[in-house]
Amino acid sequence: MRIVVLTILAGFFMAFSAHAQDAPCAAATTACTEMLALPGSQGRVLVYRTYPLDARNVAVKRGLIVIHGLGRDADSYFRSSLAATFLAGALGDTIVIVPRFASSEGGACNDKLATSEISWHCQPRSDSWRTGGASPDNSTTSFDVVDELLRRLNRKDVFPNLRAIVVAGHSAGGQFVNRYEMANTVHDTVDVKPTYVVANPSSYAYFDELRPTASAFPSNVAALPPGYQAPLPPNPPAAFAAYFDRTNCATYDTWPYGMHQRNGYAAKVSEEQLKKQLAARPTTYLLGELDILPLYGFDSSCAAMAQGGTRLARGFAYSKYVDERYGAKHRAVEVPACGHNARCMFTSETSLPLLFPKE
Repeated sequence: MRIVVLTILAGFFMAFSAHAQDAPCAAATTACTEMLALPGSQGRVLVYRTYPLDARNVAVKRGLIVIHGLGRDADSYFRSSLAATFLAGALGDTIVIVPRFASSEGGACNDKLATSEISWHCQPRSDSWRTGGASPDNSTTSFDVVDELLRRLNRKDVFPNLRAIVVAGHSAGGQFVNRYEMANTVHDTVDVKPTYVVANPSSYAYFDELRPTASAFPSNVAALPPGYQAPLPPNPPAAFAAYFDRTNCATYDTWPYGMHQRNGYAAKVSEEQLKKQLAARPTTYLLGELDILPLYGFDSSCAAMAQGGTRLARGFAYSKYVDERYGAKHRAVEVPACGHNARCMFTSETSLPLLFPKE
């Protein structure tokens, strides 16, 4: 009798253990992290994830990769992404991954690093982690991190039933995804190709000397802050025109605002290829209706201001620019009642179908 009882209990605990292992890791703690090794680099990157990256999982049908903002607060973005996944009813079949681009560069960039964790450039510069810049030892770039994650998710021996991947980023993360979407060379090599969600970035990468005029902003959207007068030519003849203040703003078309002096990952890709890849890849610009104030790391440089007076205005203008100029079929989607806040943006009913597409 004792043998029978022990056998039953052993089976119970084995079943419980298997069930627990299959449950998503849903807390921003070290238990929900692992260190991602990168090909050709001795350094590693810490990632938060709901399921292990190398354990076979037949339940996972979607992958959501989220890029954090300027504060490098991957833990906070993991919580917001978990909240969105819960609201979408997708915790059981979606692996959520939030990599951390940490930095101990100094000043405001003073993260505590794990053993062998890469410290990225994070000060305002053209080769930071936000723009695909190289690590200080030049062994890898920040875009290589997402390349590796896409390859991991496409391993059929680990995720045999994966059907969709979304790469999303908010604020500085949105800057990252805008440049990554056009530059990455992995998209066309994997079976499950990602879609891209660019949320509330302060700037975008333009391909020529054209910049938006007042006509580029939709008349039915309050894209500018109260009382703001855009420094644009009066009575513009078209939605886009050669930038009028090039003499005083020589950086308006340098990377990451334009194509000149590209560095890091993007320097390896020709400008023509960048244009083709941008136009061909499915992208949504997710724009907060209330993101019209110069707050939370707003880029007020002349190069950014050449793209519009607010993040909301810049997003609508850029979507129009790539569609009309390069034949992209991208979408600009306004999220009601959201300002510059990742949790509001990602948990909105407007956003959930974009972040968690049906098969």
